Parts: sequence; C-alpha cells; structure tokens
Amino acid sequence: MSVTVAIVGRPNVGKSTLFNRLVGKRLAIVDDAPGVTRDRRSGAARISDLRFSVIDTAGLEDSDAQSLTGRMRQQTARAVEDADLVLFLLDARAGVTPLDRHFADWLRKARRPVIVVANKCEGRAGASAIAEAFAFGFGEPIPLSAEHGEGMADLYDAIRPHVPETASTDVEVMDEPGEPEAPEADSSTLPGPLQLAIVGRPNVGKSTLINRLVGEERLLTGPEPGITRDSIAVEWSYRGRPLKLVDTAGLRRRANVVEPLEKLSVADTLRAIRFAQVVVLVLDANDMLEKQDLAIARLVIDEGRALVIAANKWDTIKDKRLALAKLKDRIEFSLPQLRGVAVVTLSARIGQNLDRLLDAVLEAYETWNRRVATPELNRWLAAAVEAHPPPLVQGRRIKLRYMAQIKTRPPTFALFGNQLDDMPDAYARYIVNGLRERFDLPGVPMRLQMRKGKNPYAGKA
Repeated sequence: MSVTVAIVGRPNVGKSTLFNRLVGKRLAIVDDAPGVTRDRRSGAARISDLRFSVIDTAGLEDSDAQSLTGRMRQQTARAVEDADLVLFLLDARAGVTPLDRHFADWLRKARRPVIVVANKCEGRAGASAIAEAFAFGFGEPIPLSAEHGEGMADLYDAIRPHVPETASTDVEVMDEPGEPEAPEADSSTLPGPLQLAIVGRPNVGKSTLINRLVGEERLLTGPEPGITRDSIAVEWSYRGRPLKLVDTAGLRRRANVVEPLEKLSVADTLRAIRFAQVVVLVLDANDMLEKQDLAIARLVIDEGRALVIAANKWDTIKDKRLALAKLKDRIEFSLPQLRGVAVVTLSARIGQNLDRLLDAVLEAYETWNRRVATPELNRWLAAAVEAHPPPLVQGRRIKLRYMAQIKTRPPTFALFGNQLDDMPDAYARYIVNGLRERFDLPGVPMRLQMRKGKNPYAGKA
C-alpha cells in the first residue's frame, strides 16, 4: 500500500506550489491570491527514489462550518483522516501567526505524524519563523523553497522514515487526465481507466453529480456559483469498468471571463476536455441549451471527443414531456453534426437515472472506438454514389474511387477520388450522414478527409 501525505496550512503559504513540485507537473492552479485551492487533489509524488501519494488541500481558515470556507476546512479534515503523514506548511517570510498556532493545536488532536515545513526560505529568509516553529512540538522544521526547489533533500530525509521500502514503489494515484491512447489501438485492450470529463456552465450540478456517483462528499458543493476552480480527477469504477471522473470549473462566456484566476480555471477545463475520451455536458433543466451550452458542445466536437448530454435537475420540471421535446428539437437544429447524440435526463441531487447516464457514456465510448471494414465501406460507397451521384463541377463530374477508415477515436475516413477540392459541403454531409446511419455511429464526431489521386502527368513537359 502507498503512503499518503497531506499538505495542509493556512491560505497562500505555497501548498499547491509544493504539490506541483512533488508530482513534477503543474497540476494545481497557482496564483498570488489566497484561497485558490478549494477541493482536495491527489497525485503521485516523487523525491529521488521515494514514491508516495500526496494530497493538496484548501487553506485552513477559522470560520463557520456552513460557510464556503468552513466546508473547505471539512474537505481538508477528510484529507488528514485519509493521510498517513501530514506536512504542515508555514510562510517563513510572514512568520508564525496566531492562525498557525490554532491549526497546530488542531493537528495534535488528529493523531497523525506531522512534519513542519517552513516554505519561502530562499537564501537565509525565515530564520526567525523556523525558531518559532520549534514551539509546536512536531520536531525540527524543514526549511525549503517550493518555488525554487531548495531544501528538497531535507524534506526527503524527513519523509523517508515514514515510507516503507515496499510502499515507495507502489504508487498508482494519478490526478492528471492522461493523453488518450493512439487512435489505431483496439478499444478492447486499451489500458487504464476511461477518461470522463464533466463540463458545463457554472452551478449546473457537475460536482454534485460526481459526489452522487462515487457515494461520498468527495468534491466541494454549495449554492455559490463557481466553487470549482481546478479540474479534479476521481478514480472510480462502474460495473467493473474503471473510470476517471474529471470535475471541471464552469465555463462562462469568453467576454465575461476577465479575472486572471478564472482564466486559469478555464484553461484547466479546456485541457481536461482535450485529454478526455468521453465528455458529459451537464445542462440545467430549467434553462437548457443556452448559447454557452452550444459553444461548449461545439468545442467538444472540435476536439473529437465523444459527447453525452445530461439534463440535470429534472426533478424540478413540471411538464417533462414538453421540456424533453424542446431539448431534442434544439439539439437537432443547433447540433446537426452530432445526429443521434445521447440525451439523458437526471437528478444528481436525488440520484435519478445515473445508471442510464453511465450506460450512455460506455455506449458512446464504444461507438467512438468503432472500426468499419474497408470492403464493407466501399460496397456502401458504391451504393451511395449510385443512389445520389456527385454533382458536376465545371462540366466534369466528381469521381469517388474508394474509401477507407484511417483511424478511430473519433472515426476518421479518407475518401479518394478526383476534383475533391470542389466537392460541395452538402454532398460531404450526405456522405457523413450516410456513414453514420449505415454503420451505427450516432452522436460521435466524425472526420472526412479528401484525398486526391496522384496525377502521373503532373510536372511533365
């Protein structure tokens, strides 16, 4: 079993910076503003030959339990409960504060081994804070600079006694959505969990949906819009199929995103979409498929990811039949490039229709990986051309010779022939829609590449 290390401390002491340093990647959003981190984030950490799991947490603040900062502290408390070791971070330049002392007392009650880390100790800064931190009774503080990587050898020496030799090589926690496997790979033998990103506008219930799926308050939720800032991945499984659920920050219209921190959150969400395999677009059933929802859906299509649409808060809708009919009409009119996309109505609050959503996700994933045999594809192409021949271009008819599927994830087809640069968009849509209908490829993006035959006389006098 891997040893789990939780990083705790008051806001803006450099917890996320140290987390990024330990995992070797910029997974957590870092900003000068205090209180950037809200949800706890896990990652696989490494210092030289030392391997362990690390948890980044929200800044500790003394506030009412029902407030946002109070709920953030509860998430940190769960991280400490799950941890085998706690790194208690201080800002050495600011010195030991009364809030540090308050939470040092709180950590004593947690009954976990604690290592005090004095961060921001560039050069000789923070010597007085290190001396004050001895009074906590957690042993000798470790001076380091997470931003510049100074003092990591001392941190290694402090953590080493808490990590058994067998545990240091047994870390499998991953929090970064990994890059999708090669499109040509066989979907039945693909390693690793299915990457499932949950996206949508702010306050539509994305975090609530993941909490309901995994059966615990893993992610911070509440009535305040825009609570989620980082893209947080949660390992889970459904009917024996491993999944990585990625919660993302809500995407507002680009014109409304002006704060630097929100821009970082949006960039993190876009990155989660890019590395996902299936994306669930969560809508608010009371305000479905707004312009921003369509913009997010088109972004997913442009990235070539499989899409499932989830209408959340369905339990609040009175005339469900009328609302569903309006939603499907809007999808058919505004997203014709995703004909047949799965639409699931659900309520994350009460757990309604969650199995239907996950079944739709697995089906979309299989469709996204589907491959069509070349002989069968060309028999269909010949019949399609005979039923509806290509149009004339400058008095000459476009000739379609043959077709092949060159990759999956998403299904991508190459069409070979002459004068394909002049093929009208309407005829290309006819080909794509025919492929989708004949070979059962509903609701996934499809790519059609035009490949002209080589002219043997080109370039000859």
